[in-house]
Amino acid sequence: MRKITDLVWDWAAEAAQRQGCFIWDVEFVKEGGERYLRVYIDNEEGRISIDQCEAVSREVEAKLDEFDPISESYVFEVSSAGAERELKRPSDFQRFIGSSVAVKLYGAKGGLKEHVGVLTGYGENGIELDGRTVYKKDEVAQVRLRVTF
Repeated sequence: MRKITDLVWDWAAEAAQRQGCFIWDVEFVKEGGERYLRVYIDNEEGRISIDQCEAVSREVEAKLDEFDPISESYVFEVSSAGAERELKRPSDFQRFIGSSVAVKLYGAKGGLKEHVGVLTGYGENGIELDGRTVYKKDEVAQVRLRVTF
């Protein structure tokens, strides 16, 4: 049996493509006692409109209603991936080399569990910030883009 996020990803990818965008992520999570099914979309310009979110939402919601793959109650949302999106896949990291990021670690390193810097590398050795500090993948809990003004 396929995971719900994989199934929804496929449905949403088709809908997103018709809107000139692509899927950044799909998550099915529990927060505060409620379940949320979220689809995050993006495009090459990094600017998603409300109309694009609505169009993708309508198409995916129709599929969810037709096939009813989730037995429990949930809230369905479609939104932009956001300026401070989480980087998860190798392609995400490659796309944002040179960008400011925040790296959250499972355990403290140098007395801190969160480190901020410019993403200068990503590969088998881990995540490189500022051309010098490397964090092994197994010590990294999360990496997010960081917007600075």
